[in-house]
Amino acid sequence: MQQWQEIEFSGNHLNKVLSKKAGLKPAFTMIELIFVIVVLGILSAVALPKLAASRDDAILVKGKSQVSAIRSGIAMQRSRNLLQGQNAATNYYPPILDSGATDTADERLFNFSDGNASNILEYPINARLNSDGNWFKDTNTTYIFQLQDGNLATFTYTNTNGTFICTGSTDCNALTQ
Repeated sequence: MQQWQEIEFSGNHLNKVLSKKAGLKPAFTMIELIFVIVVLGILSAVALPKLAASRDDAILVKGKSQVSAIRSGIAMQRSRNLLQGQNAATNYYPPILDSGATDTADERLFNFSDGNASNILEYPINARLNSDGNWFKDTNTTYIFQLQDGNLATFTYTNTNGTFICTGSTDCNALTQ
């Protein structure tokens, strides 16, 4: 016959001793599991819409910063050409912004691949077709930035006055302010 030992009544220690004697393992109850699932569901219902909105904002901010960098690069190339006396026929603005082909994925945009110093951007933007937050080249002077939900903002470069202007989109103001 088994002898009973004195058991200390001190919280966790008691549970461990009783569980060992009865052959039970510690586990969560069904109510605790349901409660955790409900809390996770509420948190995800609140967090997911905020994350989706921040993704759209991130695409817009990315486009804004790239437009600003392109415009700064055009101005820098004009200053460089003015100092060196090049491209006087186009008021010293670069005649084209890159040597990439049109409607081609992975083309280097705003950068010449020959290693010369007339790059608009030091680090090129690679063209991506049908992808939110990316650029692609439509013609030698027309570039398209794809916003969220397939909205397109078309930018046209004019080499006589160095403008890089957005046309044909309701998001043009947001991208150029």
